[in-house]
Amino acid sequence: MQSRIRNEQLKEKIMNPMEACKLIKDGMVIGTSGFTPSGYPKVVPLALADRVKSSKEKMKLTLYSGASLGPEVDGAWAEAGIIAKRLPYQTNKQLRNDINCGKVEYLDMHLSHTSQYLNYGILPRVDIAIVEAIAITEEGNIIPTSAVGNSPSFIKNASKIIVEISSKQPVELEGMSDIYMLENPPMRTHIPIKNPGDRIGTPFIVCDKEKIAAVVFSDLEDHVRDLAPISDVDRAISKNIINFLEKEVALKRLTKNLLPLQSGVGNVANAVLSGLCDSSFENLVCYTEVIQDAMLELMQCGKIKKASACSISPSPRGLKLFRDNIDFFKDKIVLRPLEISNSPEMARKLGVIAMNTAIEVDIYGNVNSTHIMGSKIMNGIGGSGDFARNAYITIFSTSSIAKCGKISSIVPMVSHVDHTEHDTMIIVTEQGVADLRGLSPKEKAKLIIENCVHPDFKEQMRDYFKRACEVCHRCHTPHILNEALSWHARFLETGTMKK
Repeated sequence: MQSRIRNEQLKEKIMNPMEACKLIKDGMVIGTSGFTPSGYPKVVPLALADRVKSSKEKMKLTLYSGASLGPEVDGAWAEAGIIAKRLPYQTNKQLRNDINCGKVEYLDMHLSHTSQYLNYGILPRVDIAIVEAIAITEEGNIIPTSAVGNSPSFIKNASKIIVEISSKQPVELEGMSDIYMLENPPMRTHIPIKNPGDRIGTPFIVCDKEKIAAVVFSDLEDHVRDLAPISDVDRAISKNIINFLEKEVALKRLTKNLLPLQSGVGNVANAVLSGLCDSSFENLVCYTEVIQDAMLELMQCGKIKKASACSISPSPRGLKLFRDNIDFFKDKIVLRPLEISNSPEMARKLGVIAMNTAIEVDIYGNVNSTHIMGSKIMNGIGGSGDFARNAYITIFSTSSIAKCGKISSIVPMVSHVDHTEHDTMIIVTEQGVADLRGLSPKEKAKLIIENCVHPDFKEQMRDYFKRACEVCHRCHTPHILNEALSWHARFLETGTMKK
């Protein structure tokens, strides 16, 4: 492991996790590597949680990351009561509960904005960056592991840096990352990527070695998550999306190899992509934020030839597939900083096909992807907004019902808006597809009701829209205001949205 520290001076900074965590003081801002949850630090955060629990000292920290982190950070720090403020994204159950009950302040952000806010001086500077690495170069630069995330900006802005050298991350990852950073306006220029596989930067994160205060060895694996089995509903959604894309090809609005694909994170997103294995599409490329199992499988079956992302975050089965065939995948995957992988400029320039999931959609195409019943945060907006507003085609998918049919995922008015009707182009459920492009609000509503609403709620929705048009016949977007959120209120009162 010491051979991975190629700068002799930095070998003098080797220490154990408990010694390293003594650098962290109450009130600090901590920036960590990691992205959904991949490539994040583990042994130092765990040591800090143990220290605080045993000493009962006061410790409240602001935590920045790329996206969600593993239980060694979000979970352990929430349990120890360490987190005062968190951004830009999380998926941990206890942390989510702490946010919703007011114990932790949470800033849910577009992921591409995080490093910009930091570099512009809007967010407080990072006191200590804790980053996982494969190795440190002779010059003191840091070679990231399976996720780049916001590490380059955290390293640039941090006063001190703790590096965790991971024995579990394969050294073959070296060379997969392509680190390119943006200047602040007015010095910012265009990103010189023409194709998703282009390399424009360095295979390491430039680092002032004098800022490295500790080097720690880690033997802990990423806490990768199992994906749920693909359901019939997932397959139907995937089939509907593929049918839509085939029609776009037939209409000559897309070519046979489509345009660069972006896909969100999670079971539904993975299931949607997996359907492409049996499709007629080939020679595909991806410009996305996370590579999950389906993308790896699509590369292996020859459907995807190049994929640009911010991290590799597969299930345990997908991780084994990746590790066992890392030489095969190495020249097909490029890992970039989050501000490049999620750049609105790149989504617009490359003409990305953005496929993300929704919690609920209303009849005019507004999308809620973050809040349950309008007020309780689930995870966060993630990167969906970065792509949705700027993509060539923006697709949001959801099952038409939830909670065993007690909730309709298509509602008269969403209880929280993440993506407005102006950014939403295509809505897909297992029931069908609504192409909203070029339609007025009333035209959108009719199409969504007929094509996407579950049969158990269709008559109820038709009735609402009919009466809204009668009550508000001179309105551009008809609503009965005292009923628009009544479906949510009914569920909270009775346990079902059904009348």
